[in-house]
Amino acid sequence: MRSFSTDLVLSVTLILVLLATRACAQPQQGQVPCFFIFGDSLVDNGNNNRLLTLSRANYRPYGIDFPQGVTGRFTNGRTYVDALAQLFGFRNYIPPYARTRGPALLRGVNYASGAAGIRDETGNNLGGHTSMNQQVANFGMTVEQMRRYFRGDNNALTSYLSKCIFYSGMGSNDYLNNYFMSDFYSTSHDFTSKAFAAVLLQDYTRQLTQLYALGARKVIVTAIGQIGCIPYELARYNGTNSRCNEKINNAISLFNSGLLKLVQNFNNGRLPGAKFVYLDSYKSSNDLSLNGTSFGFEVIDKGCCGVGKNNGQITCLPLQQICQDRSKYLYWDAFHPTEVANILLAKVTYNSQTYTYPMSIQQLTML
Repeated sequence: MRSFSTDLVLSVTLILVLLATRACAQPQQGQVPCFFIFGDSLVDNGNNNRLLTLSRANYRPYGIDFPQGVTGRFTNGRTYVDALAQLFGFRNYIPPYARTRGPALLRGVNYASGAAGIRDETGNNLGGHTSMNQQVANFGMTVEQMRRYFRGDNNALTSYLSKCIFYSGMGSNDYLNNYFMSDFYSTSHDFTSKAFAAVLLQDYTRQLTQLYALGARKVIVTAIGQIGCIPYELARYNGTNSRCNEKINNAISLFNSGLLKLVQNFNNGRLPGAKFVYLDSYKSSNDLSLNGTSFGFEVIDKGCCGVGKNNGQITCLPLQQICQDRSKYLYWDAFHPTEVANILLAKVTYNSQTYTYPMSIQQLTML
């Protein structure tokens, strides 16, 4: 498979500039030249480390199974996008925006931020974070920095970006750390669940359209997972007819169904030349919860690390003792999957259409 350095679309000048940079800063040999990531703590890999926030994971035992140790990832090892990057053929993980500049930008950047949401105020209860609006703005600045390596050739830059994969996973915190936190936010009083989903989708449509205007063409967008069933909610919910909080699940299902329609609209000509893939994280998380044993999980309702009921009342504390066999746990802490679960989902969504529409992620890379 070709890399950017063999792509005839690029100018001779660009090739010489890129060859002059250090090998670690160049896009890696693989299926796509670059990978750009937008999202929250599910895929944050260190952008929150220097922020004044409770939403940080730059301490042990977070990263206990990650080759580089503690990095700010909210799990014991690799995140979903880390596993995807490996499947794409990248030799190194995509770096966080907080510490990436120069030619390294050419192979992609991770803008994700713990506690972030589609709405700017989402996550304020936890402190500093980078909302989706700001993440999109940061990508805009990245594009301007990349332009210098293309010597102002906008056509070459546009062609290059059109081959990259973009991932956007947003919305969970707009419910967990906004709509269903009525002591801190007024949104549940201001909007019905249907109206709130509509407002989120309106904002998200604008944000994704801005990414398109900046050059995104191959985009993965994720539905919100079944967050009414995560250890955090199980520790607080005392339902009698279901172990999960179906009020939350029903609310996010409104958003997810609207997001699927949005993807269909984008693919049907609203954004010419773009191809969006919808990742059904709700269905995948539901399948893992219902059939965890068939995937090798023995504990599907408790965090490997945490405090209180279901290890979900307080998230993983510094130097806390953890479960002995992380591979048997679906959840690492009150909110986030274990590395094993992340890798499993990455492989399934990459190779098949079990949870992706209208194609697998591998098929998206080949367009």
